[in-house]
Amino acid sequence: MIQVKNVSMNFGNFTALDNVNLEIPSGCAFGFLGSNGAGKSTLMRQICGIYDVPQGEILIDGQGVYNNPAVKSEIFFVSDETVQFANFTLDQLKKYYKNYYAKFDEQVFNKLTLSLSLPTNKKLAKFSKGMKRQSVVVIGLACNTKYLILDEAFDGLDPAMRSIVKSMIIDAMQKRDLTLIVSSHNMAEMTELCNYIMLIHKGKVLFSRNIHDSSESLVKIQVIFKDKVISQKDFENLGIQVLSFSQSGSIVNIIARGNSKEILPKIQELAPDLCEEIPMTLDEAFVYEMEVRGYGKKLLEQ
Repeated sequence: MIQVKNVSMNFGNFTALDNVNLEIPSGCAFGFLGSNGAGKSTLMRQICGIYDVPQGEILIDGQGVYNNPAVKSEIFFVSDETVQFANFTLDQLKKYYKNYYAKFDEQVFNKLTLSLSLPTNKKLAKFSKGMKRQSVVVIGLACNTKYLILDEAFDGLDPAMRSIVKSMIIDAMQKRDLTLIVSSHNMAEMTELCNYIMLIHKGKVLFSRNIHDSSESLVKIQVIFKDKVISQKDFENLGIQVLSFSQSGSIVNIIARGNSKEILPKIQELAPDLCEEIPMTLDEAFVYEMEVRGYGKKLLEQ
């Protein structure tokens, strides 16, 4: 488990992290969701020991990571840049990282480079952006660490490349006890890949939870009233916590907090002509969760 306790960090007058508390269970895929500059990369660099923790504490399986080589040997970090690898070939990168990761698995390296048709004797500077990203992820998976941290791993990749990288990671998670931490400002991508997710904005964690909890705590219902006008207040008077209300002619759509078994019988008191639950995506659930907190989906696009 990774535990982040009361962590704050400033760069001059800029607050990068503001009293962050977080727990990342072992063996899960945990998504860091937030706009550019929200604090995702700073927190990742602290978790893998690049940055010290000036205020608060970060523990990896009960131990501090900064200046702790034993703990760092269980973490592989892929930053959002690959320029630092430009003058390396994949074979050279393999030799380099084998010096630091005793469990480096050449069989995994050979299998992935072969399946992806990645040349191992060609400098990464001559690779496409997608090939560079694949190459670094291959090295990360071959290092056979307990934790793999990917900062904006899929940024700039076309859909085919994204699918390939995701498949590589998911396959590794299924075969061993790998914990994935991945950042993005693409909500749909995170809800597709991750078990847990947290939303960070201006250094503050707005929420952190199992990704399915949001959809289970919200319900989307469509109601039809042919001969009367219904307002949001009518639903709220029944004790329903309405997060979103929209109406088009006789059709009313609401998003409410709770579950359908409790809410649908209450709505029947209004004698609707039709009342049914509409499936809601995880993407929609998070949008409404953010709106309740005063944020919109545009927060992730800033």
